[in-house]
Amino acid sequence: MQQQGMKPVWKRKFIHTTDSKHGLPIAENILNRQFQVQQPNTAWVADITTIRTRSGWLYLAAVLDLYSRKIVGWAMAPNMAAELVCAALQMAITQRNPAAGLVVHSDRGSQYASEKYQLLLDKYGLRCSMSRKRNCWDNAVMERFFLNLKMERDWRQDYANHSEASNDVTEYIVAFYNNIRLHSTLGNLPPNVFEEKMADTKQPILVSEILDTTTR
Repeated sequence: MQQQGMKPVWKRKFIHTTDSKHGLPIAENILNRQFQVQQPNTAWVADITTIRTRSGWLYLAAVLDLYSRKIVGWAMAPNMAAELVCAALQMAITQRNPAAGLVVHSDRGSQYASEKYQLLLDKYGLRCSMSRKRNCWDNAVMERFFLNLKMERDWRQDYANHSEASNDVTEYIVAFYNNIRLHSTLGNLPPNVFEEKMADTKQPILVSEILDTTTR
């Protein structure tokens, strides 16, 4: 790369967003890495990440439906208060109108263990699931989304302020990630297209069948 005058377009910088040193109740790991589900609104995963701006850190909370890998809720704020994760979850609930019994998995951070978040889950009859301590693999699908966001958008930008970052991240989620970006687990279809195809099919589509139709 040095000989060709090339430079990497992104680099990792790890920022802790999980505060698990609290005395709040911790939920059982109901999801237990069962990342493949057969119906929408069966299991969601949630987490928080950071977006760098010249005006300081912006925190992004997101909710992803494991069925289609679609981001169904998100919220951004300059702090990591419980209201942030509640806003993201409320957006997901409003958009998807899930039935009671849906599993919502997260880490064991204080925001997700907070009374406000737990009351929101209880209000809609949703089941709380939490990762084991210091085990990011228990929420690997959401971690992968955040890595994609950073590599494909965040680390390529120099955001002047929170508003600029918020608008760009929203555009990435709505216009690109959910609508265009291909997912190998979905037979190389974007989340929105996958959900539309499944909705038009009386029986579940196997990933092998999707792969076959996309190569014709």
